[in-house]
Amino acid sequence: MKGNKIEVRSPATLENICELAVATAEDVAQAVSKAREAQALWQQKSFAERAKVLYHFRDLMIDHQEKIADILTAETGKPRAEVYGNELFYMCDAIGFWAKNAMKYVKPEKIRPHLLKTKKVVSIYSPIGVVGIISPWNFPLVLTLGEAIPALMAGNAVVIKPSELTPLSALFGVELAQKAGFPANLIQVLVGWGETAQALIDHVDMISFTGSVETGKKVMRRAAERLIPVTLELGGKDPMIVLKDADLERAANACVWGALMNSGQVCTSIERVYVEEPVYQDFVNKIVDKVKALRQGPSEEEVELGSMTSQEQLKKVESQVEEAVRKGARILSGGRRNPNFKGLYYEPTVMVDVHHDMEIIKEETFGPIIPIMKVKDQGEALRLANNSRYGLDSSVFTRDKKNAWKIAEKIQAGSVCINDSLVNFIIPGAPMGGMKESGLGRRHGAEGIRKYCQQKTVLVDRLGLKSELSWFPLTKRKADFFRRGLKLLFRSGWKNKLFAPSQTREG
Repeated sequence: MKGNKIEVRSPATLENICELAVATAEDVAQAVSKAREAQALWQQKSFAERAKVLYHFRDLMIDHQEKIADILTAETGKPRAEVYGNELFYMCDAIGFWAKNAMKYVKPEKIRPHLLKTKKVVSIYSPIGVVGIISPWNFPLVLTLGEAIPALMAGNAVVIKPSELTPLSALFGVELAQKAGFPANLIQVLVGWGETAQALIDHVDMISFTGSVETGKKVMRRAAERLIPVTLELGGKDPMIVLKDADLERAANACVWGALMNSGQVCTSIERVYVEEPVYQDFVNKIVDKVKALRQGPSEEEVELGSMTSQEQLKKVESQVEEAVRKGARILSGGRRNPNFKGLYYEPTVMVDVHHDMEIIKEETFGPIIPIMKVKDQGEALRLANNSRYGLDSSVFTRDKKNAWKIAEKIQAGSVCINDSLVNFIIPGAPMGGMKESGLGRRHGAEGIRKYCQQKTVLVDRLGLKSELSWFPLTKRKADFFRRGLKLLFRSGWKNKLFAPSQTREG
């Protein structure tokens, strides 16, 4: 029940970890005010000075990686190996990437006017101010401090509202960041429910949100009242296409990992699989064998799957599976809560005989489910893959690389992996974001830091004349001059002659 305290529980054991005070609207206003003061000083730092602090922060995370793993596994239930191989690897790599490349992405850009050669034009990027980050529970370090890194390198302050289910990773991360030398109040964490997030939107200069489509729309509506920029990474129902000439062993391995990593609680998880008829049964057999070999259990053991993190999400998974079975789907493996544990464990599940009238194919599942459909050819696979309101990630498996490129161009998704899955997210130089209802904006790449900046154009006159031709007074002589100029510059035929490349050879 909501109140002035949040109880953080272990999803693996259901035991209470701690209680935290909820940030009020007044707390949020004060935090943002303090962040503005810190940002004014931070903005004056050079990129090299900002990078130095980030590198120190990375060293501290490596030094405290065991404690980070303890915290993350306790509040998420994910396997310990995933903390090192996913969350911490991403954080360490991202820090190095943004420390090295931030200045390149936001340095002033010269723009060469195609006609007004007497003008010098430069586009510059300035920090936007205080950035608010509202994050989900599935990657409580990557999607909080990981998202804050480019914002900080751009010269902003950051206030984070983590998920009420997993606030401890962000809190400890900010503690390390302060020890690394970030100015006081430059990075803050506010614990709370949706009301805290709403208050954050009411005070910051920009919002970066990761979460569900429905909540993302609410965030955008509230931000629209203040006309502040918003980036949204929302849900996904990411398709995988397996063609008859694919390397089935690689495809099956990629599918199992891409669908079940973090118990399927990844926005870019493979959630729909379309397999051409000639290889369908072989592929299904491989998937079932590999899924049955997976180990599930507590984080401290050698396991591939831990618990799910959210009780509400577990119920959604159960509901989708039950509805699919009622409509004719068959379960080949799993399909239930794991009876060996009292926590939020759902067995990795393989389903066939599924179709697009089922929620498990239409709506985001966000759980350890692999629904597989047989298709007659790649045309049907592509049509079904695009038959979704989502468009975040996707993958296609085939030995024909030219054909793979053609399919990739036609898939309606922000990212396409050819003979691979999920790995695109951990390449910080590659823009990542969604189409359709999967979101707006991009993380990573140039846009991943420029979104945290205000772009400004500066024009400088080169000649210093007392007056310009277009300035007052406007005389009949000027009008005649402009009239003739329009014909010379823009009329078809004349334009081609005026701007055609010279046919003479110099030298």
